[in-house]
Order: sequence, then structure tokens, then C-alpha cells
Amino acid sequence: MRAWYPVLVGALALQRLRETDISQRHEAKRPGRQAAPGSFPIMAAAHLGLFTLPFWEIRWAHRRPHWVGFWLAILLSATGLRWWCIKSLGDQWNIRAAVPERLDPVTKGPYRWIRHPNYLAVILEFAALPMAGGAWLSALGLSALDGLVLVDRIRAEEKLLAQTPEYQTAFAGKARFIPGIF
Repeated sequence: MRAWYPVLVGALALQRLRETDISQRHEAKRPGRQAAPGSFPIMAAAHLGLFTLPFWEIRWAHRRPHWVGFWLAILLSATGLRWWCIKSLGDQWNIRAAVPERLDPVTKGPYRWIRHPNYLAVILEFAALPMAGGAWLSALGLSALDGLVLVDRIRAEEKLLAQTPEYQTAFAGKARFIPGIF
């Protein structure tokens, strides 16, 4: 295992802890209904796996990273996108997909082009972080688990968001992840 990989994983884990703190403050300030609450523990377990399983795979399967620069660029881009989402949504952003009672649709930042840039960032991270260390089985398995959770979560979240006419108007015709696709 490359010496820099644990440092990278540790830095991202600390970032997730910071995001959890931010989310708790936002939820206390602007409570709301949580989308797909039953899938949240699975999502939390997938994120825990993201920070642990690649280490085991790299160590026991003697994996070596390939295309490190590519995967690090994807990871850096995804992390930047997620922080852009957090900044754009302000106190409406949270990790539980709790839609605030008084929703103010945000159409700035990455939300100008797509409905779910935060989920796009997470999808990219689930592929890039394990792959940067060479843990391709972890990347595949964790991405599949994350994808299953996100399907349920996004459907439930969109049902809650659609109850706000302003959201329907603001996001009519916008793609979920990639402008002009999906």
C-alpha cells in the first residue's frame, strides 16, 4: 500500500465528520421530512465501507493502483463539487435528505444545470477513492450498494420536493445527473 493512501482516506474521513456536524446544525435550524429514512443506515454503512474495505482489499489481495492521477483528479473534482453543493444549498443541505418544511428551491451553483449534483459527487467518490488505491473490487461492490441506496433515496426525495410548486417550476426539464442526459 502506498504511504499516501491512508493519509488521503483519513483526510476524506475527517471531511465526512465535518459534513456530519454541518448537517446536524442545518437540520436543527431547518427541520424537515426525511426521504427514505429506512435506507439511511445502509447508506451510512456503505460510507463506512468506503473508508475501510479498500484497505483490506489492497492488503490481502496485494492490489497496486493504476492510473492514480486520473482517479485522484476524479476524486478532487467530486469533492469540490460536493462542497459547491453544500455552499449553494446553505442551511437546506443535510446528509439525511430531510426536505425543509419551508423549502426555498436553489437554482444557483451546480443546481443551475442538474437536480442532484451532490449525489453525482458521491457516485464519483465511491468509484475514485477505492480505485486510487487499486481496490477495484471495493469500487465495484461499494458503488453497486451505493447505487441501490441512491435509487430509493432519490425517488423518495423527489416525491417530497415535488410537493413544492416552486421546486417543480425551477427544476422542470433538468436532468438528475448530467445535463441533457437522464
